[in-house]
Amino acid sequence: MAYIKGKGNAGCPFCDIPALADEDGLVVARGDLAYVVLNLYPYNAGHLMLVPFRHVPAYDDLTSAEAAEIAALTQRALRALRHATGAQGFNIGMNLGVVGGAGIAEHLHQHVVPRWGGDTNFMPVVGHTRVLPQLLPDTRALLAAAWVEV
Repeated sequence: MAYIKGKGNAGCPFCDIPALADEDGLVVARGDLAYVVLNLYPYNAGHLMLVPFRHVPAYDDLTSAEAAEIAALTQRALRALRHATGAQGFNIGMNLGVVGGAGIAEHLHQHVVPRWGGDTNFMPVVGHTRVLPQLLPDTRALLAAAWVEV
């Protein structure tokens, strides 16, 4: 629950999360070079982030191996989200740099946001409160189980 409660750590949260238990850090899956974590402030239920373990700010700072693993984890995330939630579409992307909209600009991360017909586009609701149909720990458990199945 440390990730949820926020410890006031001045360090990088994306560097701190891997040291936590998966349940506490909301980690869905771990690779050799990157991990998949639920967004603490999701635009939709199941909003994932793919994060390299190495602290790098820009996509072109990734090694070829890191970029390849993030791509492979993205494919698996799509399959797991479809399997677990019935997602009908996705928004996938990165906000690079503060002026590019990154909330944590110093550590690269890619968003995977599941979408359904009739849901509201998340862009107009950034910064506002959303009601999600499931608690984050429950969503993490559901997606972690689906990850094994896909």
